[in-house]
Amino acid sequence: MAKKAKSTIFVSEFTDGILDPEKPMLGPVKDGGFIVANTAPGCWGPMITPSLKGGHEVTKPVAIEGAEPGDAVAIRIREINVTSVATASGQDEVIEGYFLGDPYVATKCPNCGILYPETKINGTGPEAIQCMKCGHPVTPFKFVHGYTVVFDKIGQMGVTVNKVVADRIAQNPGKFAAIPENSCQASVLLHAPADLVGVPARMRPFMGQLGSTPSVRIPDSHNAGDVGSFLIGAPHEYALTEEELEQRTDGHMDIDAVRPGAILIVPIKIPGAGIYMGDMHALQGDGEIAGHTMDVSGTVTLQVELLKGCELDGPVLFPLLDDLPPLARPLTAEEKQQALDLARRWGMEEIEETAPISVIGTGPTINAAVDNGLARAADILDMTVPEVRNRATVSGAIEIGRLPGVAQVTFLAPLDKLEQAGFLPFVRETYNVG
Repeated sequence: MAKKAKSTIFVSEFTDGILDPEKPMLGPVKDGGFIVANTAPGCWGPMITPSLKGGHEVTKPVAIEGAEPGDAVAIRIREINVTSVATASGQDEVIEGYFLGDPYVATKCPNCGILYPETKINGTGPEAIQCMKCGHPVTPFKFVHGYTVVFDKIGQMGVTVNKVVADRIAQNPGKFAAIPENSCQASVLLHAPADLVGVPARMRPFMGQLGSTPSVRIPDSHNAGDVGSFLIGAPHEYALTEEELEQRTDGHMDIDAVRPGAILIVPIKIPGAGIYMGDMHALQGDGEIAGHTMDVSGTVTLQVELLKGCELDGPVLFPLLDDLPPLARPLTAEEKQQALDLARRWGMEEIEETAPISVIGTGPTINAAVDNGLARAADILDMTVPEVRNRATVSGAIEIGRLPGVAQVTFLAPLDKLEQAGFLPFVRETYNVG
């Protein structure tokens, strides 16, 4: 008997790091309903927890009533609230011998050789996480340059702390990280890094992972064209072919514009869609150049809208006005009049009506990601790739979400093309144009 759809689904369960289209989902939630979740930190915590097989720890996917492959889901990000008091992060280096092919996916104990070992915690520091079977340290990563950071109570500012404070926080890491009850990750605060001291940083929370479940089993942090390429021909059980990787949904974007007020439209590639989230970041500069940023626990409220027959290959974003590149911002009434006056002086009676769109592309390199985004934009808006290139040059920008290969192709697109794609309501809602 089918479950009755609910107006709101509260999520407190997590995956083991693997997005699996064959596994049961929560829900379903009604079209127009809400998903509310308490998310666990991404990146470092799961990276040092061998029983998590995907590099992250994301929420159990939620089904949407009536969602089928070939549809899309518009996700309105209503709220993101950081609950962590502190976290730690930094530039990493892998430790050879502690993994099979991929340290994010297949950690092994270097002593007894067991894959995905269960662990115990013994003290603090880099060797505190140990194999339950033999007692050997099993963390496959170490800090090259790391830091511990604390946050204020109003979610506006963070400051990196010295070693004395970092060591004190490491004595009770779960409390300071506010790790949810059902999370199984060890806290990176155990490592107590303190190479960067007294640095203030503005908080600007966003979701590093937000999307739909792919139609192939895939480690969660690898649900993108860049890190996903590591799975092609890999020696572990989650290896994929190039063709299978095309079934990804690019839910792992690390794009800092995926924050409250933005609308993210994601493809549906399995019945029910399977909306999941995680890897909340307190802040990040474009590119996530250190490989990691400030991963935190937090609460998230999403509202979902089913778009029947809106077939997409990857995500489309309508960012906040403040997050748009200068050339991609909607023209003001004064600017429109200036442009129209100029056109008329040259014998033209009208100018094009436009609004912003940001199309996400991913690939093994940033160039491949841009090409992917350009091709997706051309397909969505029924344009040629050269036209998209020109529009992104004269009325937009190419932005880096994450190195080595997540890009935003953002530009002002004709309103009639946006309407044809079914996106005009989101343009009106976000930018008050059209």
